[in-house]
Amino acid sequence: MKTKKTSILALSAIVAILAVASMAGIPESSAAKTKMYEVTITNLTPGQPITPPLLVTHSANAGFFSVGEMASNEVQQLSENGNPEPLVKMLQGKSGVLSIVQGEKPIVPGNDPGNTGLSHSETFVVSSEGNNRYLSFASMLVCTNDGFTGIDSVKLPFYQQKTVYAMAYDARTEMNTEDFADIVPPCQGAIGVSSDDEGTGESNSAISEEGVIISHPGIMGGDDLLESVHAWGNPVVKIDIVRMK
Repeated sequence: MKTKKTSILALSAIVAILAVASMAGIPESSAAKTKMYEVTITNLTPGQPITPPLLVTHSANAGFFSVGEMASNEVQQLSENGNPEPLVKMLQGKSGVLSIVQGEKPIVPGNDPGNTGLSHSETFVVSSEGNNRYLSFASMLVCTNDGFTGIDSVKLPFYQQKTVYAMAYDARTEMNTEDFADIVPPCQGAIGVSSDDEGTGESNSAISEEGVIISHPGIMGGDDLLESVHAWGNPVVKIDIVRMK
């Protein structure tokens, strides 16, 4: 016959085994492991608006760009034409992607040189769950041929907050002509420097490049873009991440 003491010891052993099993990877309820974050994107440049940000939370191996690797067709559309929709569609079908959040408005420099009335900073809410605890973000640098900024697979903080900075990248899918004829139309109004060229939201195969992502060399001032107006110093964006719950 088991004594009360023996039963208590047996129960304690079972609890200990369950605790170890849980730590080894037995899933908790979804509600228990879902974490929410505020992510604030701030434009640090004096003369480069960025397109509405695209934020993605995902697993460690589900990022969508890497410096030194080929830009996908989806990244090309974002960086050349400011069009995030092909990238969103690709991510929606990608394993390891938890959530996709899209901004609604461009984010302009702090001094709003084009008097657009737009903000230089926007805050978004994203979630993480289980192994899907990494954040990636991308926006086109509007007054470039194929420049963009972003972060690739940054681990979200478990406690409190984290600040990271995003550099400028060149998708190298289009030559840097710096000609308004080859640059998306919103550039001119957003910064207040214009010409007779309307601009374009379409890729031009005549000025295509090999498409290996590199650090952006910056604005040279060889045509319509002006080094004194459109240039920047890295980093170009600040990302503040604050855990909400």
